[in-house]
Amino acid sequence: MKAALELFAERGLEGANVEQIAKRAGVAKVTIYRRWSSKEELLTQAIEQARTVVPEEEIWATTDAPPGPADERLMDSWVRTFGDGRFRAVLAQLIGSSVSHPSLLDTYRQQYIEPRRRIIRDTLDRARKEGRLAVDADIDSIIDMVVGAAMYRMLIDPQAWDDPAATRRYLESIIRQADRLLRHPEETT
Repeated sequence: MKAALELFAERGLEGANVEQIAKRAGVAKVTIYRRWSSKEELLTQAIEQARTVVPEEEIWATTDAPPGPADERLMDSWVRTFGDGRFRAVLAQLIGSSVSHPSLLDTYRQQYIEPRRRIIRDTLDRARKEGRLAVDADIDSIIDMVVGAAMYRMLIDPQAWDDPAATRRYLESIIRQADRLLRHPEETT
């Protein structure tokens, strides 16, 4: 998986073919095909393994966990993930290959993005129920706004993510702005 991820980050999907992955890993192609049915499946698993995300069980040990620590762990996870240069390179390749190889992004979305999106949705839904977010806030729009802004900044100014404290301030600012936009005027006074 390390060889697959390195080749994908360096050369994109075309450069990360099974032959090159096997060569870099020092194994036979058949060894790869025994574990993964396709290059896309291998790359999806390799991308996920490289992420520096807090596992779901650490974010939500119980459904009645206090809001603060889980929210902080989620923010810490975002800061580490977006601050990881390898993740940024892989994400850029993943987005770049989405037109010519939509199955890779689709597989990644189904297996890894959607489960994490549910965790974020649950966190924001709880914040809404506790009055820390507008009652009629569109949670999916908030997620899209935060992730979209973060990805945009990551792709156009990757060095902006090198400072974890600045990354945290930026992400918190996006969340505050999204919340302001979604609140009714009488709620903001």
